[in-house]
Amino acid sequence: MPSPLPAAWLSYAFRPFFLASALYAIVAILAWVAYLFGGWSIPLGWSPLHWHSHEMLYGWVAAAIAGFLLTAMTNWTGARPLAGGKLLALLLLWVAGRLMFLTASVWPVWLVALVDLSFLATLAAYVAVVLVNHKNYRNLMLVGVLTVLLAGNGLMHLGFITGSSHWLNSGEQLGLSLVTLLMAIIAGRIVPAFTGNWLRLNGSNSLIRRPVWLDRAALLSIALLIPLDLLSVSSSVTGPLAVFAGLTNGLRLALWQGVRTWREPLLWVLHLAYAWLALSLVFRGLSDLSLLSATHFWQHSLGLGAMATLILGVMTRVALGHTGRPLKLPRHAIWSYWLITLATLLRLAASAQWLDYRWAVNFSALAWILAFGVFLACYTTILITPRPDASRL
Repeated sequence: MPSPLPAAWLSYAFRPFFLASALYAIVAILAWVAYLFGGWSIPLGWSPLHWHSHEMLYGWVAAAIAGFLLTAMTNWTGARPLAGGKLLALLLLWVAGRLMFLTASVWPVWLVALVDLSFLATLAAYVAVVLVNHKNYRNLMLVGVLTVLLAGNGLMHLGFITGSSHWLNSGEQLGLSLVTLLMAIIAGRIVPAFTGNWLRLNGSNSLIRRPVWLDRAALLSIALLIPLDLLSVSSSVTGPLAVFAGLTNGLRLALWQGVRTWREPLLWVLHLAYAWLALSLVFRGLSDLSLLSATHFWQHSLGLGAMATLILGVMTRVALGHTGRPLKLPRHAIWSYWLITLATLLRLAASAQWLDYRWAVNFSALAWILAFGVFLACYTTILITPRPDASRL
């Protein structure tokens, strides 16, 4: 007797994890603004700034990574998707980590670490097993990225446990660099592919160019920053390398013909996100060389500009394509793109002291919350209901 089909929202990993990522994006920023301006005490015995960075990198971003990666694997390997009770168990493991962090002062620090680290460890192990079983060795590098991301999370927990700012900062920097590399790898595959298909369908003869040497230079320069950061190599070395990484990734983007996609929001948002990634690397290099003094300027151009924009762009596209719907934004959904761009610009203006800090950060947070709120309003029904053609399958 065949096993019953899972509920629609547990049929593919992108469904619950995209919803969870959007919800936690709102919760985490509300908590952070409440701490900054509302007098709410972060429930931990150590740096609130590191609590914020941890939950954005290893909480919010991790959920989006899981949703995308577990879904993409089914295309790469032909494997059955993680679904039903097993998918729910993985989701609840992620939820447990977030609840632990929101109430961390109640629990022993080792227990908080154990629960939180178990999510990325389980995700990496599952991805590795599926890829090896289906002989998809080409994508095993993503398991390596997940494993190092797990190590970065572990470094932050080591800092929390020992009170060492060195480990906290190392784990934060490793997370930023790893997510940057992961975005460059994944976007480097999907953005030119989606763009090329759209241009051909719309009668354009423009060719997407992807020189192998440029792809390698762009990715390798980002990857090299990781060991240099861990070894605390002089900023006189990391600065020029980061600028080089930004310029090569910017050139890579220019060859993907993004300017021709202005009529298609589902495409230009991906190009915009990659532009922020390239800019953030340049900003990082200038900061290392003491040529840019704005506090956390490059981190916010990366976090809000690149990460949030790419996550929204990917979630909105995948949610349509993998539920059998036309690749056309739902009504009003484009506002999520405009709002996250506004949130980025306001947060950078606050960092550079171009606007009053309190007002700029609060309105940036509001734009962020509205951006993910728009996503939830437009996509929750899509993500929790069966495919429109399910009755004919």
